[in-house]
Amino acid sequence: MIELALVLGTPLVTAIILALVGHRRYAAEINAAGSLLTLISAALLTSRIIAKGPMWFYEMQFFVDPLNVFLIALTALVGFTTSLFSRPYMRIEHDHGRLSSGRLRLYHSMFQMFMCTMLVALSTNNLGILWVAMEAATLTTVLLVALYRTPASLEAAWKYFILCGVGIAQALFGTILIYFAAERILGHEGNALLWTHLNSLRMQLEPTTLSLAFVFLIVGYGTKTGLVPLHNWLPDAHAEGPTPVSAVLSGLLLNVALYAIIRCKVLVDGALGTRFAENLMMAFGLLTVVVPAFYLSRQKDIKRLFGFSSIEHMGLITFAFGMGGPVASVAGLLHMTVHSLTKSAIFFAVGHAAQMAGTQVIDDIQGLLKRSPTIGWGLMLGTLAILGMPPFGVFTSEFMILTTAIKHHPWATPILLCALGVAFASMFHKVQGMVFGEPTVKPLAHNPALVPVFLHLGLVLMLGLWIPPYLSDWFRQAAKFIG
Repeated sequence: MIELALVLGTPLVTAIILALVGHRRYAAEINAAGSLLTLISAALLTSRIIAKGPMWFYEMQFFVDPLNVFLIALTALVGFTTSLFSRPYMRIEHDHGRLSSGRLRLYHSMFQMFMCTMLVALSTNNLGILWVAMEAATLTTVLLVALYRTPASLEAAWKYFILCGVGIAQALFGTILIYFAAERILGHEGNALLWTHLNSLRMQLEPTTLSLAFVFLIVGYGTKTGLVPLHNWLPDAHAEGPTPVSAVLSGLLLNVALYAIIRCKVLVDGALGTRFAENLMMAFGLLTVVVPAFYLSRQKDIKRLFGFSSIEHMGLITFAFGMGGPVASVAGLLHMTVHSLTKSAIFFAVGHAAQMAGTQVIDDIQGLLKRSPTIGWGLMLGTLAILGMPPFGVFTSEFMILTTAIKHHPWATPILLCALGVAFASMFHKVQGMVFGEPTVKPLAHNPALVPVFLHLGLVLMLGLWIPPYLSDWFRQAAKFIG
């Protein structure tokens, strides 16, 4: 129990501390130290779950199994590396006058609150608490997206708040429908929203109610995941918020929203005994892969470009989980992992590149390799990795997804390949000029925080060449909970 208490309590306590001293020069170190303690706590929790199996905490309100402990560990890791990246990045933003001391304090405290809300959402056993945590994550990130207080950032924040607010309301209605179906069996004792209770009697739940509930849930949580046509908030939020916020939005929040859909899918599959939920996920996933691919070539803002890339990859992951089966589920989990690591690394490199150029316009960020080879290579290697070039781990997960689609859904394979091909051509064309073109940027006046970039890319490369046996077993155990 102490491990989970530390995982959830550390970011909360750190957020309270940073709400008081987040404007000080040493606040970035407190932010990083809190994130490190959260990562250590997540590692201890992970080792306990691997050794002893699924566990319940706090009168069964929290439940940790191989599926969510895997995401808890990934969230803690990316949160820690993002805090390291944000140390020099946010200080430069403050020194250049883009952020006041008050906004810097708001950033540090809300960053930790954001981490806390995501970890609560991942670890709770109560679908009601899950909804509350997702709503709290929305509120914290709205403040982060609007941090610069420019007209564009305020517009993006309001767009994010309104669209995700409407979406989360749909998820609430879906949750109420699940409670309505479960209450008839479990009674009024307060256990009708506990996922483990619902899962144990899922075959007894009323199928029509569960199918209607899943429609609302996939629309609601799908808005947070960025599924097309519910994705309009995502490119703006990525482009207008601080780069560390873009990194955790793409690398973490989208995973948490998709996790909520997966948990609900398990219940619906058991209640209906059909492929209704899986087919709905495949349809949303396929649409979400195709549409952003054709938007990429039109993007002029580098962070919007990679925002649309995140939408595409979440569609691919959703499609993988929609196919069902152990291979597709393992491929989806692996793609979640490598996408989080790669996309956050890309945003780290992009953040420094934008600071060098003083703009996020792609045509004005050229010749990075000649001005800063480490930033240039970080961006190029990250782009090649996210585009699925071997031997990076994204290639491995995409290969598994495509081969599974060829076997079970051959009609979808040409559509996926076409979309991935268009995305490859569009992104590579834009990034190669940024890296290898004639220099239009100035060298950074400070040392960039590139250790997180190459740490993430190194892990993604390792997962493309060799998946450690314990990690492979972990993926297989987690896949069993998905079905």
